[in-house]
Amino acid sequence: MSSPAADSLARMRQDLAGKRQALTGQYREQRNPQEYLKRHSQTVDGALQALWAESGLDGVASLIAVGGYGRGQLFPHSDIDLLVLLDQPPSPEVGERVGAFISLLWDVGLEIGHSVRTVEECLTEARGDITIETNLLENRLIAGDAAPWRRMSILLDRQRDPLAFFEGKTQEQQQRHTRHFGVGNNLEPNIKESPGGLRDLHTILWISKAIGLGDNWDALVRRGILTLAEARLIKHSERQLLGLRIELHLLAHRREDRLIFDLQQQLGRALGLQDTPAKRASEQAMQLYYRAAKTVNQLNGILLPNLRGRIYSQVPRVTQNLNERFYSVNGMLGIRQPDVFEKYPSAILEAFLMLQRNPELSGFAPRMLRALWHARSHINERFRNNPRNRELFLQLFREPNGLTRCLRRMNLYGVLGRYLPNFGHIVGQMQHDLFHVYTVDEHILMVVRNLRRFASSAFTHEYPLMSRLINDFERPETLYLAGLFHDIAKGRGGDHSTLGMADAADFCRQHGLSAEDGELVVWLVGQHLTMSSVAQKQDIYDPETVRRFAELAGTPRRLTALYLLTVADIRGTSPKVWNAWKAKLLEDLYHAAMRQLVRGGQLDVASELEERKHQAQALLRLHAVPSGVEAALWQELDTVYFLRHEAKEIAWHARLLNRFVHADGPLVRARLSDDHEGIQVLIYTRDRPELFARACAFFGRTHYSIADAKVYTTRHGYALDTFHVFVPEHHDGDYRDMINFIEFELAECLRQEGELNLPASGRISRHLKHFPITPQILIRPDDKASFYVLSIVAGDRPGLLARIAKVLSDYRMNVQSAKIMTLGSRAEDSFLISGPGLNDDKTVLALENALLTALRL
Repeated sequence: MSSPAADSLARMRQDLAGKRQALTGQYREQRNPQEYLKRHSQTVDGALQALWAESGLDGVASLIAVGGYGRGQLFPHSDIDLLVLLDQPPSPEVGERVGAFISLLWDVGLEIGHSVRTVEECLTEARGDITIETNLLENRLIAGDAAPWRRMSILLDRQRDPLAFFEGKTQEQQQRHTRHFGVGNNLEPNIKESPGGLRDLHTILWISKAIGLGDNWDALVRRGILTLAEARLIKHSERQLLGLRIELHLLAHRREDRLIFDLQQQLGRALGLQDTPAKRASEQAMQLYYRAAKTVNQLNGILLPNLRGRIYSQVPRVTQNLNERFYSVNGMLGIRQPDVFEKYPSAILEAFLMLQRNPELSGFAPRMLRALWHARSHINERFRNNPRNRELFLQLFREPNGLTRCLRRMNLYGVLGRYLPNFGHIVGQMQHDLFHVYTVDEHILMVVRNLRRFASSAFTHEYPLMSRLINDFERPETLYLAGLFHDIAKGRGGDHSTLGMADAADFCRQHGLSAEDGELVVWLVGQHLTMSSVAQKQDIYDPETVRRFAELAGTPRRLTALYLLTVADIRGTSPKVWNAWKAKLLEDLYHAAMRQLVRGGQLDVASELEERKHQAQALLRLHAVPSGVEAALWQELDTVYFLRHEAKEIAWHARLLNRFVHADGPLVRARLSDDHEGIQVLIYTRDRPELFARACAFFGRTHYSIADAKVYTTRHGYALDTFHVFVPEHHDGDYRDMINFIEFELAECLRQEGELNLPASGRISRHLKHFPITPQILIRPDDKASFYVLSIVAGDRPGLLARIAKVLSDYRMNVQSAKIMTLGSRAEDSFLISGPGLNDDKTVLALENALLTALRL
């Protein structure tokens, strides 16, 4: 075989790169993704044909484009899938020629994926592997002998089992959706593989081609599988997804199919979007993706059942009438007349109610699904004002079963957003707050799902307290409605809780809820963040904190409702945000506030103090600690200590320290927390400057994250500090080893003198890098005006707390307590501090500036 000269290859490589660059420029001007993909494929075709002509393979093999390239859709950095097709096994000489040809392709800058097979090998491998069968389904001849290619195509068509192919591809789709979290609404969706992505469109066309209905949308229209309106929508969504994928490849300069944080803002700008006060360009771009993906998901759900119906057309129909409009057909809900939604628009909502009341039905029958989807246009102002429709919508929330499935289907088919226009505005809206991993609409549905799980007997073992509370709660539909509205005003600008209250109030009034229930729903929407904030930022073991929170709740019913909604809300943000520590804080706050309400709102500090001491003494006796031993320590502790620690902590401290009240060196003790998700650490030593900062620096260096810290100084000048820390991620050691490590190493660290060694800042998360948080500092007197509250919001990173503690130490600030709340990559920390300079405005300003500098390091 004669090889092209090196300079000829260089010219070809340069020519190909130039043509590709020109195509990119034309695309950026015209924004026609289909045209770009076609012309890019043709450009590569030309290069392949030129090299093939020099290969000496023309009479012995065929060059076939397969996969996406075979479809004529070649993205900027996608692999070029090629099949070198042989009529018979290759001789050594032919094998050498093929190898040389493949090397040339790489030399000119083509990234290829290739296989070399005979026709018989193609048939055999396609029979045993649906991925190979699918790859060969989309093929076209690039160069070489056409006879083997035609023979392969004919034989593949003959051996294909349409039924097996359909079942294989639908199962493959289900597995792919599960692998990508079951929803397309994670923060970095895969534009090709996620639900509603390009692969779902490919699946429809593959099945259609395999069963002989055509390989494009117009062919499906002619066959009656797709309507003209549906075809327009699916083409529009496909165009958007294709354009986004092209732009991703161009921006990344590599094959990149995930909408990663690194590129989202650039993508928005490339699409001509600009930041607004309410939404970043990236958020607008992501909403375009989510809405296109949602449309694809909807139409995929309509078209696959219709294709299944064509394949299974001979299967007997088993029907049963349900009422004058609906019947069940082969385990699905069907309509008795095709125009039922035109004649009776209320049947749109009635259909979902029928699914709730007949849980044996697996979903909507294909004909009904299509009719329902097209009937969405009937959901207008007149529809929403119809008392019958309002009654039906409210009844959905009062049914004992099926609400979660119902709302998800209503959202999928666009009914929920039509009935509640403000909900429609947040469909596909992502949240760059670093801890929500779902779009706003998906998060809302997750919260309602969590509330329904609390009420389900199947999950009682997982949520025993929640299950008891919600099953004793009268008219729980108020909780579900509050869940539906709690974030409905996100992205409008302004306080979404306040704006959401107005939406909820209008809904409750229009739908005839009683004054009591309506007020509860509106109040829950307005206060849905309050309990979480109090539990994670304030000292919930301080009776005054409990009294204020109980006073806000007002009644046991409101308190219980807020508790249920808060837990459901936090659990619906991200699997990583919820943990047993937060569960304990919320549960302790709930029980303490409920006791306060039962007492009639009266705060008796003396009685609370005595009760805590009595409980601690009872726990000491359980551990066989003799009566009165605790007195030596307790005489050095004042009322503040007993009010800021719960009985279990007080007993633990007394049990450990009764023999070391006047210890010479640092004493460090640790134990596994009650929730088994963290470690409690006790530090007892003579107080000295930078003690809190040194402890924080130790935990920062060893990658233990601090969730809570209570800092206390005894009457005789000893620091008695308690930390609740979480174990580093991926730590697989025994907890006893961790406890021994902390007790020894932290004590050694506290004995050291000299300059404080702060931990390295470390790398910040990718999300935080591309969506940075502007640090916020607020210093204000507490409600008693005896201490100051320092509130900090910043992006979380290693060593953050140690740097804050060092600044506070430099300014001679005493830390009384610390509440550390980390939400994804967002740190929201609160400190109760005191110090001589807090009454001086200049000192406070200097402290704030020093903290801001430390947070930016």
